[in-house]
Amino acid sequence: MRRLPASPPAASRRHLLAGLGAGAAVLAGLPRHGRGQTTDRLHFLVPAGVGGGWDQTARAVAEAMTRAGLVQSATLEHVSGGGGARAIGYLVATGQNQAQTLMVSSTPIVLRAVRGATPSYRELLPVASVIGDYAVIAVRADSPYHDFASLAAAVRRSPDDVWIAGGSVRGGMDHLLAARMFNAAAGVDPKAVRYLPYDAGGAAMEALLTLPQVDALSTGLGEVLERPERSALRVLAVTAPERLPEVPGAPTLRELGHDITFVNWRGFFAAPQLPASTADRYADLLGRLVETPEWDAVRSRHGWQSLYRARADFQTFLQAEEATAQAYLAALDLA
Repeated sequence: MRRLPASPPAASRRHLLAGLGAGAAVLAGLPRHGRGQTTDRLHFLVPAGVGGGWDQTARAVAEAMTRAGLVQSATLEHVSGGGGARAIGYLVATGQNQAQTLMVSSTPIVLRAVRGATPSYRELLPVASVIGDYAVIAVRADSPYHDFASLAAAVRRSPDDVWIAGGSVRGGMDHLLAARMFNAAAGVDPKAVRYLPYDAGGAAMEALLTLPQVDALSTGLGEVLERPERSALRVLAVTAPERLPEVPGAPTLRELGHDITFVNWRGFFAAPQLPASTADRYADLLGRLVETPEWDAVRSRHGWQSLYRARADFQTFLQAEEATAQAYLAALDLA
């Protein structure tokens, strides 16, 4: 079995913030031309490093909100570690000072709750879901694996020799999707799928492009479309129910004979100490955002689907997601 270098440790919040000062200033200086009530400032907490889906979503919302005139300025803060656990703990512990903070998250936060891990989303205040992002399996453009079938065949022959990078922890979403795909397509034990975790999709993509030992990438479509290295990648399969115009050459898993579809929701949570009236105001703000042309332009750029659910609907959705995740984990024997 090939030896791989350890994935990089989670970057410190201080280091990442030092590199984000200019970006925050740019967001604050964007023109405002929207109508209706505006919010002076919002602060977005990202539970992972730069370049992944959470980071992209927070930046996209901040960009569209400022351009649409719904918020006067927006800043970002990255708190990496534990698949989101460190950021959740940080938000809970400092909640009394976080009245203008929204933390972005997605399906992995539900997986934490299902596994009984703490802290989890149950300790936070759900505000709204905003988008859905389909998952993909991608390889380098010069990879010997020209299609999903050839990659699955390699996994079937020798699962120890095919390594798949992802931007979530082991047992996280990128890992579970890869395990499910190759269990269905190659008939291998989900636990035998070799997965290399990185702190966010950007680092995982860098590993695919620079480490010859890494064969494939399990990630979100938006993370592929936004990267300048997109031309260096080949998307082998997508979890959408039908082919997508953003990657017309990529077949769906369903058309390849594997009944697998999946869309990863992303949304926002607030500190538990936040008054319900303020959370309602933020949910309304996000609801107005998704109706703007500024948001539509950003969403389309990433290939995201609209998936807005506010407060009560979002909470009900999360509870249903828990039941789905529990069944999924049990079926793969990864619970």
